[in-house]
Amino acid sequence: MSKASSAAKIAPGDNSTLAFDVERVRADFPILGQEIYGRPLVYLDSAASAQKPRQVIDAMSQAYETSYANVHRGVHRMSQLTTDAFENGREKVAKFLNAESSDEIIFTSNATAAFNLVASCFGRAHLGAGDEVIVSVMEHHANIVPWQLIREQLGIVLRVAPIDDDGNFLLDEFEALLGPRTKLVALTHISNALGTIVPVKQVIDLAHGRNIPVLLDGCQAAPHFAVDVRALDVDFYVFTGHKVYGPTGIGVLYGKRDLLNALPPYMGGGDMIASVSFEKTTFKDAPHRFEAGTPPIVEVIGLGAAIDYLAALGAENIAAHENGLRTYAEKRLGQVPGVRLIGTAREKASIVSFVMDNAHPHDIGTIVDRAGVALRTGHHCAQPLMQRLDLASTARASFGLYNTRGEVDILAEALESVSEIFG
Repeated sequence: MSKASSAAKIAPGDNSTLAFDVERVRADFPILGQEIYGRPLVYLDSAASAQKPRQVIDAMSQAYETSYANVHRGVHRMSQLTTDAFENGREKVAKFLNAESSDEIIFTSNATAAFNLVASCFGRAHLGAGDEVIVSVMEHHANIVPWQLIREQLGIVLRVAPIDDDGNFLLDEFEALLGPRTKLVALTHISNALGTIVPVKQVIDLAHGRNIPVLLDGCQAAPHFAVDVRALDVDFYVFTGHKVYGPTGIGVLYGKRDLLNALPPYMGGGDMIASVSFEKTTFKDAPHRFEAGTPPIVEVIGLGAAIDYLAALGAENIAAHENGLRTYAEKRLGQVPGVRLIGTAREKASIVSFVMDNAHPHDIGTIVDRAGVALRTGHHCAQPLMQRLDLASTARASFGLYNTRGEVDILAEALESVSEIFG
């Protein structure tokens, strides 16, 4: 039995609200044994990129060492083995999202590439001058800039759904934006800067009531709780491998099969064609029509191993643990003089953003780093949101399945030092 699967059956320890021992889970992550400036590493930057368990590292190493070859095109045994492992990764992703078919799973180089794919292909097929795409003020730049590029090319209109001062998504105001020229809704599932959980099922129902498709940015949702694309009835869903404890260089786009097959290809090249002549080229159906060239083979295998790891721990257990950490962190950091929490929405994931009196977030990040604490500081690729909140930047602690309350205490103590330094 793997460490992950055995950990899922151990009674909770002092550091955990889970049905597994978080210290056993931490043992699966080699990097967490390091020291920074002579202090134990406290990694609180999983929203930017999560650390990797040994199971993912080993799966990728084994693929390179024992069975690597290019996929789909080869008749030799090594190519067949690698193709099977690669497509098995696609099946795992389909199950992870509860997609109807693995044909609805497209692999890209990252989530940003997936957003650009939808913007380009959907834009060419369905958008024209004056048509509207709705985003929210909380979007990551990856779900803003591609639509701005399409706006410059096609003359579309970008409309922005608002939030209140606490970071709550305003559903009524969103509904008021839906109109006869609305052709797509493209929203985050969870804000990467605030942790706000958007009521996406209600959003989708409102949009579908007007025959408007919906794209969701699931980069911050997929690591933290179960995502069921069929229950949501979402049309497109995007997440990235490196935030779900898998490798970099691999993104996922889910799309309903009929929608995907009605879109033009994103790029042309090998493996996405049915036939090529100088007179005419015909294309395969999804997913291959959107996967031109050699794909991220070993990265997909690593992503499959990460999904296996999360499945063994259990989505409900992970969510309970991380929600407990967030609640504890909000209380503990709120006791530090000068700390002001940013983003206190009613429904939140395991992200705690804050500012401090007289201390710039970059100074906060630098000082706590000397205590071994890795925080993210800056605008978090969400500059429009910072402008809405009248802030230049924040400090952000984001929690993963391997974090503990003791690490929250270490952060709080480091912030007390910041408070003393800056008065």
